[in-house]
Amino acid sequence: MKGIYIIANDKVLDNCITLLNSIRLYDKDVPITLIPYDDNYHQVFNILSKKYKVTLYPDLDFIDKLSNNLHSIFGENFFARPNQFRKQACWFGEYDEFLYIDTDIIVFDKIIQCLDYLQDYDFIACDYQGKKGIQNVFSQQVIDNNIFTSEQLKDIFNCGFWGSKKKIISEETLYKIFKECSQNLQYFDFTQKTSDQPIINYLILTQVKKRLNLTQITDDEPGNWAGSKHFIEKDHKLYDNGKPLRYLHWAGVPLHPGGNYYELWQHYRYLGEEKPLPMATNTIHKKNYWQTLKNKARKLFSK
Repeated sequence: MKGIYIIANDKVLDNCITLLNSIRLYDKDVPITLIPYDDNYHQVFNILSKKYKVTLYPDLDFIDKLSNNLHSIFGENFFARPNQFRKQACWFGEYDEFLYIDTDIIVFDKIIQCLDYLQDYDFIACDYQGKKGIQNVFSQQVIDNNIFTSEQLKDIFNCGFWGSKKKIISEETLYKIFKECSQNLQYFDFTQKTSDQPIINYLILTQVKKRLNLTQITDDEPGNWAGSKHFIEKDHKLYDNGKPLRYLHWAGVPLHPGGNYYELWQHYRYLGEEKPLPMATNTIHKKNYWQTLKNKARKLFSK
């Protein structure tokens, strides 16, 4: 069975709705499972389960045990966001083949079709992280010490979108690799407070030989990062040099009014429901102006 995993809590409800609206627009039936980011997930699960047929990961105790064990290997205060490691439960869930998708993503196609490549590979990714160099993943030490070849380093990927097969990584292997990483911190780039990305890249590069980055199949695979401003929008899809994007990811890009592709995000957020009216910016400015004058007057008369 094929399916999609997401990790979320109530704080990212709007992002979840946006992602799920885009997935369900192109695929009404693909199974989707929520891995709770923490204990504050009941609101988001209630909405996603009723509206989008999202199910809850069946063994929450296992998620807690796995993530706590992985976290403890590095120590209590090492990672900025240790709960990111809860996504490693993907290896042990109900899907024989699965996609993991971050909630700051929207898709433009029947995205589960990416798993068709698992007929010949054990792991897939789809981004240009490897072309940007090793920053935010590895340090120069991995090159100097010949830990990875330059060819292997081309397979560096962003951990917000990837797919694989159940149990090709065992629980014992996860603990082993995490311990190995904790003993060789000089190999990794944690300067931008990344949590799971360096470790998971090391895991895949060392443990999975049959891997594929979909951007390496052809020379004209479109991009997918919201930091790229050249994409052209048509009918609520984005195109890169005429080719439709598979998905768009706001990794490290602020998602707010006026930000990159925010109006497109809004379209999917309110798909099928009434979009709220924009705030009256001029009214807010006038209100703040008169409030400032009143505050100044109070200060003068109080002297």
